[in-house]
Amino acid sequence: MARRRNRHGRGLRGEVMLPTHPGYRTRSDRFDDMVLDSAQRLHDIWGKTLDGVRFGVDEIPPDLEQLAATSATVPMGAYTPATAEDGPMITVYRRVVEQASGGMDDLQDLVHDVVVEHTAEMLGVAPETLDPVYRRRY
Repeated sequence: MARRRNRHGRGLRGEVMLPTHPGYRTRSDRFDDMVLDSAQRLHDIWGKTLDGVRFGVDEIPPDLEQLAATSATVPMGAYTPATAEDGPMITVYRRVVEQASGGMDDLQDLVHDVVVEHTAEMLGVAPETLDPVYRRRY
């Protein structure tokens, strides 16, 4: 079969799945999936140790304006200890992580590193102990 050239910009453009189709996933949905994939990987490794831990995504840190005013480093995630009502929670800040990543290729790795760092903080272990592939690019 002969290969066809993309002459005069008439080739396929844009995404294959249009936003109007039912299977379309937004950037936010894909980011949520990345966080859940990382959480599932850690749960597969550590099992019952991570039962009851909640993983979530927020757009930005709640105290972003205060951090910007003091020129402090903006966190990419947070660990919230367990309370009487809720278990511990790991939160990843989507906009901060997306801005810090070099693009979609690095985003999954950075999301995983943030999840590992805050889960390690919760368990009181080194991130390298928690997941052997921490800070290694796949």
